[in-house]
Amino acid sequence: MAVTTAFRPSLQEPASFTEQNWPPQGKWTYDDYCRLPDDGMTYEIIEGELHMAPAPIPMHQDSSAEMITAFRNFSKQHNVGKAFVAPIDVILPGVAEPVQPDVLLIVKERLHIVKPTRIEGAPDIIVEVLSPSNWNIDRGKKFRAYAKAGVREYWIVDPQARTIELFVLREHAYHLIDNYGVGATVRSEVLPGFEVKVEEVCPSV
Repeated sequence: MAVTTAFRPSLQEPASFTEQNWPPQGKWTYDDYCRLPDDGMTYEIIEGELHMAPAPIPMHQDSSAEMITAFRNFSKQHNVGKAFVAPIDVILPGVAEPVQPDVLLIVKERLHIVKPTRIEGAPDIIVEVLSPSNWNIDRGKKFRAYAKAGVREYWIVDPQARTIELFVLREHAYHLIDNYGVGATVRSEVLPGFEVKVEEVCPSV
């Protein structure tokens, strides 16, 4: 996700924000989310708080594109599931309504959570690609939210540092498998046989 900040209504916000009765932070719902303007921003609600982000930067998009391509190629070849890329609404009941992971994968046996307009339930793998101003969200609020929701594997891609951190959910908490750098290959535990090289996901500028 690109730069992400908690929503704070102000006089500088578009008229649609000031003219409607928006809830205070901590009280946002999916119904409130559906009333938000289609203004090119990305909106997410995590534990009742609204977060907003502008369009991602090219470096971020490069890494997201490499990850979704790798997941989709592997999924089609082995018929193991389906991968999606943002923007897409993901409902994590009691945690986020919605969140929009950069890339996600759902294994074949759980594709029933894919509904016509959104995903309702925890994906099996989520990948978030860091941007300079959002690392605290992906490493903090989303990190805790994904673990709480039961996302089995969480990848944090840092395209600037050219690293990938792989976390696996064990006993309701994430365990760091490793922090991989250039020259290393990241192998999924949730999706046996799936692997990517760090330099392919995080190409040099």
